[in-house]
Amino acid sequence: MSIINDRFMLKNETAVKLYEYAKDMPIIDYHCHLNPQMIASDYRFRNLADLLLGGDHYKWRQMRTYGVDEFYITGGASDYEKFQRFAEVVPFMIGNPIYHWTHLELKRYFDVDEALTPESAERIWNHCNALLASDGYTAKGLIERSNVKVLCTTDDPADDLRYHKEIKESGFCVKVLPTFRPDKVLNIDKETFLPYMQANGLKSFAEVRAFICEKVKFFHENGCRLSDHALDRMFYKTGDAEAVFNKAMRGEAITDDEAEIYKTDLLLLCAKCYTEAGWTMQLHIGALRNNNARMYRALGPDVGFDSINDGDVAEQLSALLNAMDEKEALPKTILYNLNPKDNYVLATMLGNFQAAPFKGKLQFGSGWWFNDQRDGMEAQLRALANLSLLPCFVGMLTDSRSFVSYPRHEYFRRILCNLLGTWVEDGEYPADFNYLEKIVKDVCFCNADSYFGFDA
Repeated sequence: MSIINDRFMLKNETAVKLYEYAKDMPIIDYHCHLNPQMIASDYRFRNLADLLLGGDHYKWRQMRTYGVDEFYITGGASDYEKFQRFAEVVPFMIGNPIYHWTHLELKRYFDVDEALTPESAERIWNHCNALLASDGYTAKGLIERSNVKVLCTTDDPADDLRYHKEIKESGFCVKVLPTFRPDKVLNIDKETFLPYMQANGLKSFAEVRAFICEKVKFFHENGCRLSDHALDRMFYKTGDAEAVFNKAMRGEAITDDEAEIYKTDLLLLCAKCYTEAGWTMQLHIGALRNNNARMYRALGPDVGFDSINDGDVAEQLSALLNAMDEKEALPKTILYNLNPKDNYVLATMLGNFQAAPFKGKLQFGSGWWFNDQRDGMEAQLRALANLSLLPCFVGMLTDSRSFVSYPRHEYFRRILCNLLGTWVEDGEYPADFNYLEKIVKDVCFCNADSYFGFDA
């Protein structure tokens, strides 16, 4: 029985017509976590489990919820055993976006038209593995199949970017560019801070500030046009950042207030550097990470034990953006919230700092992480339309470690077209397809293509 058909998620005739404008638009994946080394080496996947389940903590969480032992998730079970156990869980994912994502992945890359179940698992496994052994199913091949024009990885400032250079020198038809992610420099309250300072020979506050500025220039020379910051809680606090740094370097415990003084100082410096370089700054706000201490010790971060935080964000976010703007050092900025309670906070915050010549200088980012599903995407789109200008939106990104996550762009585009089509058919917007076509194409591709300046 086919899960994915031409009208998938398109509930009216206008939506179907609008999706014709969207479906073949190229993809700009301006924020992802793909491994550049795997792209540079044109990695060939061992099998379907390696491709679909490797590093995909979204899927791991559902397997744990169903009672699957960790041995079959991140443990020593064979790849086929892991795939079988995943197939046992999939039929019970009704209402969960992973059900749709999984079948989009199977349909778009392997032309599988049946549901993944314990009964179909072996047949799908054999069919897909045969294709994975053929030409066109390597890391680069899968990216090309996905109609990707540009993808931006997530990279530490200390990275030498050797794999990005190799990819460029190989003549690969897709631009694979780095993104500047200086969390380890800013996170003075984390256990990783002192080892990071030592590894990079940073002994003074002045050296840290110079390190940031120098690395922004180095990344820019290698095609970088975006930065990204994970702000688990929002902050803005001024004070003697150098004194806080010196205290931390002596191995002394610092308070939350002191950490925020240091982070604020460096984030303002980063913003100045980004503005001068013409970059876009991304702020991801509101994750509560590594909740399960036992599993963190066993497996490390980013393996499915994070959730939504519920801290206040409005006043400190406003103060932070205002401080940047006062110094004429507020770069193009995308704001993402993990807690949907903050949708209207972020969507209204944009309007405080918009400025020519940019169309949508400040952006409300697509539904992030736990909001990366139909309800979350629709809520984000509705908030943006209600409080700002939806047609200025730079659209979807994968935020994924998976090389077959690009059907999430299709998922988003279908949701977008269905929402627009509903407004038209409800008589809330005229059936003027000249404007509707432009809105759809701009949100799916054209806005991002002009906003980020990848060709500059």
